[in-house]
Amino acid sequence: MFSKMKNIDTAFRHVRGFTMLVITGCILISCFSLYKSFSLVSKMQNKVYILANGKALEAYASDRKDNIPVEARDHVKTFHKLFFTLDPDDKVIKSNVTKALYLADDSAKRVYDDLKENGYYSGIISGNVSQTIQIDSVTIDLNRYPYGFRCYATQNIIRTTSIAHRNLITEGNLRNVSRSDNNPHGFLIERWNTIENRDISTENRK
Repeated sequence: MFSKMKNIDTAFRHVRGFTMLVITGCILISCFSLYKSFSLVSKMQNKVYILANGKALEAYASDRKDNIPVEARDHVKTFHKLFFTLDPDDKVIKSNVTKALYLADDSAKRVYDDLKENGYYSGIISGNVSQTIQIDSVTIDLNRYPYGFRCYATQNIIRTTSIAHRNLITEGNLRNVSRSDNNPHGFLIERWNTIENRDISTENRK
């Protein structure tokens, strides 16, 4: 009788131990599955698929701080290309300058107003002059805020009989603002001024 009770007790203990082991294993597997699921969802949320020319391209989302140098340089380049790319067409000039002025404060507006008052844009239209700009480099100082920048570029002024090349160096600060369709990078150029703008060379057109 006692032997049977002892055997039953021992069997119950084995069953209980095995059951606890199974339950513990299930809990560990469930926790691991949940962890991997959340990890996978988090990774998938950082992925973006872009459709370009009929092809799906995979891109990864990242924090703004990781992209500040790239976005800041592109903001400065975009502003200078819009502000200094001119053709003998009043609508083209107004369109480009208007887009550029969304990217800067009143320091750029003052430069535009001075050029307009001095007849610079009228001279471009009447003389059939085109102006392009090539950005050589942009340096950004991320050690202080607002971020200081300096832009090195070459202007090409194309006239009927000649092409003039001018060296252009400007500087200013970049302040964070809200992103918008008119300002996709979320920066605003402040205290923009020209340090140097001088002729490098002139060549005759054939």
